[in-house]
Order: sequence, then structure tokens, then C-alpha cells
Amino acid sequence: MAQQPILDHLYVAAFFLGGLLMAVGPFIVAHIFSPRGTRNISNKTQQAIECGVEPIGDAWIRFGIVYYLYALMFLAFDVDVLFLFPVALAYDTVPGIRDFVEILIFVCILSLALVYAWKKGVFKWERKIYNPR
Repeated sequence: MAQQPILDHLYVAAFFLGGLLMAVGPFIVAHIFSPRGTRNISNKTQQAIECGVEPIGDAWIRFGIVYYLYALMFLAFDVDVLFLFPVALAYDTVPGIRDFVEILIFVCILSLALVYAWKKGVFKWERKIYNPR
């Protein structure tokens, strides 16, 4: 019986170290593989986005707020769907209509947020034509 608390602490420590590795790991990999030394740096490598296409205008253009609202809606639904998977698995073990109704209420509340965003015009994308002056 005395082994169980030690084992629980080891699980917590392993998850903590795994999370720390996931957070710090990309920085370490980027540091290892980043170029160093003096190299021939051209004007294209100093651009904000290196995609091979010449940029139009300067980097200080304004994006419509609709783009950010659309991204927030996607993020909210993406996270909520992730919560639905474990809930559906937990509710699968006990038969009954109550669990189904609870999930249905949750999805209906999410749908109300979607309807609200639709009414506010979040999903209307108006193409703006670039006019350099």
C-alpha cells in the first residue's frame, strides 16, 4: 500500500516533465537548427514573409475584424468539440436518456453562439480591392 503514493507522484512528475518538454522543446530544436555565422543575406530574406511572391504594399495593412472573429469562433468550437469526446465516452458506460439530453443542451448552447455570430455578420466576407495611392 505504501507504493501507491510514490507511484502517483512519479506519474505527476512524468506528466510535468512531458509538458515542460512540449513547451521548451520547440525552442531548443529551433536553436539547434537555426543558421549561424555571417552569410550572404539578401533583401528577400529580410522580408516579414518569405513565400517567393513579391509583397504588395507595405506590411502595415489593416485586416478586417471579421477575420479575427471568424478565427475566434473556430477556436471556440474546436475546443468544445475536444471536450465532447471524453464526455461521450464517459456517458457511454451508463445507459439512459439524461446523459444524451445534457450533451444536447450543450450543443444547443453552442449553436446559439453560432446563430448569434451569423446574425452579426461574422461569416460575410467582403473582398477588398487593393488600391495603392
